Amino acid sequence: MPISTVRTVTHQEAGQTPQLFDVYGPEDAPAVLLWHGIGPATRFEVATLAAETASHGLTVFVPDWRSDAPDGGRAQLAASLRYARERAAGTDAGAGRLVVAGWSAGAGSAISTALRPDLMDGFAPKAVVGIAGRYERPAFSTGSVPLADLAAAAGPGVPVTLIHGTADTVVECHYSRDFRVELEKRQWQVSLHELDTDHAGIIMSGYDPALGHCVPATGSDALRAGRETARLIAAAALA
Repeated sequence: MPISTVRTVTHQEAGQTPQLFDVYGPEDAPAVLLWHGIGPATRFEVATLAAETASHGLTVFVPDWRSDAPDGGRAQLAASLRYARERAAGTDAGAGRLVVAGWSAGAGSAISTALRPDLMDGFAPKAVVGIAGRYERPAFSTGSVPLADLAAAAGPGVPVTLIHGTADTVVECHYSRDFRVELEKRQWQVSLHELDTDHAGIIMSGYDPALGHCVPATGSDALRAGRETARLIAAAALA
């Protein structure tokens, strides 16, 4: 299904550097905020996944953020969440329907928006999606460890979708399996989807060592896996 609209906008909060967003899909639709991985300002790495996700009838916000900033990108992640919330609030879907998703280093950051609403101006997303992530390390969005935040949480929160490639050698699949177990122990609604692909294929990309970053995939396995990732994000947003 083709994407009708892709636009780039600049957002700047007081005291912050300008932040670029790519916005996919229609303006008045259920919204997804999608965070890229640890590479500074690499929103292009998740562009193919964002476009595929938007093809399900969603608005997908993809901001740049810089893990090499003095605060590890925390201010930019928070600013992007506020931006997506504000835009979603002006639609029929509303801010309460916003899903936060992230890949690789963005995965723990996305999950943590549900675990630490006290650090998100009291906001909790409709659902969160972690793609090929680790959850025993501090999240860039909060500075705290998702597993520790989960243990301290008052009770079950929003639905959690975990997606991981079984051939991932960068972030092995057991990190998502282990996190699912901990979520289940605490009665959170969680699903884990293991796909036959690697760290880049899960977002419909392939790693180019000459360039040092991911590029759109051409192989059938990565395309198939990435489409399934998009479908799962859309399912969380449209539920």
